[in-house]
Amino acid sequence: MTVSGRFVALLALGVIPLVVFGARESTAYLVLGGWVLLCVLLGAIDLVLAASPRRVAVERHVPARVRLGAEAETELLVTNTGTRTIRGELRDAWEPSAGIARSRTAVSIPPHERRRIVTTLTPWRRGERRVSEITVRAWGPLHLGARQATLSAPGRIRVLPPFASRKHLPSRLARLRELDGMTSVMLRGQGTEFDSLREYVRGDDVRSIDWRATARRHDPSAGRGAKVMVRTWRPERDRHVVIVLDTARTSAARIGDEPRIDTAFESALLLAALAGRAGDRVDVLAYDRTVRGRVQGASGPELLSRMVDVMAGIEPALIEMDWSAVPSQVAAITSQRSLVVLLTSIEAPGASRGLLAVLPQLAKKHVVLVASVTDPETLRATTERGNRDQVYRAAAAERALLDVARVTAAIERSGGDVVTGSPADLPPALSDRYLALKAAGRL
Repeated sequence: MTVSGRFVALLALGVIPLVVFGARESTAYLVLGGWVLLCVLLGAIDLVLAASPRRVAVERHVPARVRLGAEAETELLVTNTGTRTIRGELRDAWEPSAGIARSRTAVSIPPHERRRIVTTLTPWRRGERRVSEITVRAWGPLHLGARQATLSAPGRIRVLPPFASRKHLPSRLARLRELDGMTSVMLRGQGTEFDSLREYVRGDDVRSIDWRATARRHDPSAGRGAKVMVRTWRPERDRHVVIVLDTARTSAARIGDEPRIDTAFESALLLAALAGRAGDRVDVLAYDRTVRGRVQGASGPELLSRMVDVMAGIEPALIEMDWSAVPSQVAAITSQRSLVVLLTSIEAPGASRGLLAVLPQLAKKHVVLVASVTDPETLRATTERGNRDQVYRAAAAERALLDVARVTAAIERSGGDVVTGSPADLPPALSDRYLALKAAGRL
């Protein structure tokens, strides 16, 4: 049970006559005690007349998925199975990160009737957002006291990564079509897969001339010279892209408004969408010391659907990354030459020691691309030197940038490529490097 402010105010009214008119001490205690007894009696009668909140049946409807930052409507169907009207309020006990717009709702439900309560969720964290109970409070007719009960009403909603970087996909797909020769813009991009034969025109690379096809096309009876034929090439298809997501402790650091791991998810989703449209096979592995998530054998719309579903429940583990096991994990996924993308952090030379140790082994068989998010605040700090504190801050920022440069140089010496960028710039930068590798025939 609970009491209202009205009950407290009613108790306080008993003091007014004593203050205004005065009374002897014995009479004062008697009057005050009688007033308190009257208030308690009224409160007890009000509670008896209140409807029972346990005579409420609850049915919950929640959408299965919602993207981070998007809105989702949830529905509660509340039925009064008792014989008295329930007048009170209902509290829906979603966890705070579910972002419920209004957790308390006033209700008035006559006997054997149902009310539909719709609330809006705007989650601000990925993963499973859950609710297990609701609390119903039913007031008496005088609104002095209320009967209260907590009822089971479980529900959950899976909050998926937002994939905000999908806005970069149309421009990258246009560049991919140019590489494939599918648009009116004719580019002489290099590839290693034979496409077709055509007649030589001025400006073509003479190394593309197919002399056997030229000889077959020669017709001496026509009185004309041989038509020189050249081969056309297209970027490779059906290649393998393996994306490895570092879910260890460094991925928990926040850059701007989001942790590093969320930027890694955005980069992986954009790259997977682009590579899938290019006809390449994409596999994803989230790993630190154990496999946190895996997507294999998916293509088309199923690929992104499975990726966001797996990524939704992954949180950084506060342990060190076991880089020594990554080559064997990649070998278990594919045995052919592939593009291996490592989404990790390269800011600290000490933390990158394990990565540098296994890079030569990976680069010997695969094309290795290391992608890391950088903090824009670090670059901004190097330009602010107005006072002593800013000078020290600028010196620390310069040292951090030197550490990144050292690790980048070491990765390149080990046979890998490096892509860095801010949380907003890394996803398109990684996709651009993928397109550059494809255009250069390195995949």
